Amino acid sequence: MARQAPTLEENHTPPPPRHFAIIMDGNGRWAKKRLLNRSKGHRQGAEAVREAVKGAVNTGVEYLTLYAFSSENWNRPADEVKDLMGLLKIYLSKEMKSLAKEGVRVKIIGCRDRLSPEIISKIDEAEKQDIPNIRLTLIIALSYGSREEIVAAARKLAGEAVAGTLSLDDISENAMDNALYTHDVPDPDLIIRTSGEQRLSNFLLWQAAYSEFLFIDTLWPDFTKKHFSDAVDQYLGLDRRYGIR
Repeated sequence: MARQAPTLEENHTPPPPRHFAIIMDGNGRWAKKRLLNRSKGHRQGAEAVREAVKGAVNTGVEYLTLYAFSSENWNRPADEVKDLMGLLKIYLSKEMKSLAKEGVRVKIIGCRDRLSPEIISKIDEAEKQDIPNIRLTLIIALSYGSREEIVAAARKLAGEAVAGTLSLDDISENAMDNALYTHDVPDPDLIIRTSGEQRLSNFLLWQAAYSEFLFIDTLWPDFTKKHFSDAVDQYLGLDRRYGIR
C-alpha cells in the first residue's frame, strides 16, 4: 500500500483517526505494586486488550496495533516467556470467534522463526477467519522489532535489485513501504504508550514518521475503553502541520 501524503483542511484539524497503535507497558509494575507475580500482571493486561478493542470499535478507529511481544522480550526469564506464550495461545484460541462476531479482523506482524508450530498454526487460523463486515483490523506485533523489519525489507529490495527484477531507480519510499510487514496498513495517526515511559522501544520506527504521540502514566492493566476514547478526543484536538507551516 503506497502511503498517501498527509493532507490538511483549511482549519488544520486532523481527519478522523484511522490507525492507533499502543505500546502496552506496565504489567510487571502493576503486579509488583500489588505484591503479585509478574504473570498476574500479564493476565490482567490481557483484560486491558479487550478494553482497547472495545474502545477502538466504539470510536470508529479502523486499525489498532498492539505491541504484544518485542524481539527483545525473548531475553526475559524463560518462565516469563513461557507464561506469555501460554497467554497468547489462550487468547488466540478463545478470543478469535468473539472478535469475529464483533467484526474484528486479526493480523499478526513480526518474525515467526522463534514461535512454536502450535502458535503459528493458531495465527494462521486467526488470520484466515471469514469476517463479512470488518469494523476493526486488530494488528498484534508479536516477536516484532522495527529495526529487524526494516533490515528485512532492505534485504528484500536488495535481492530483487541483484536479481534484476528491480532497478536502483525504483528503490523508493513506496518500495520500502511495500516491503514492510505493514504494507497493507496505513501509518499510525497516534501512538500511545502507557506507564509513563516516553520512548518507542523499537516499535514502528519507519511508520511513525508523522505519528502523534501520547504518553500516559496509567499502567497497562488499568487501561480502559475510557482511556481510549479520551485519546481519540485529544487527537481530534490537535493542530497537525506535517511540516507545511
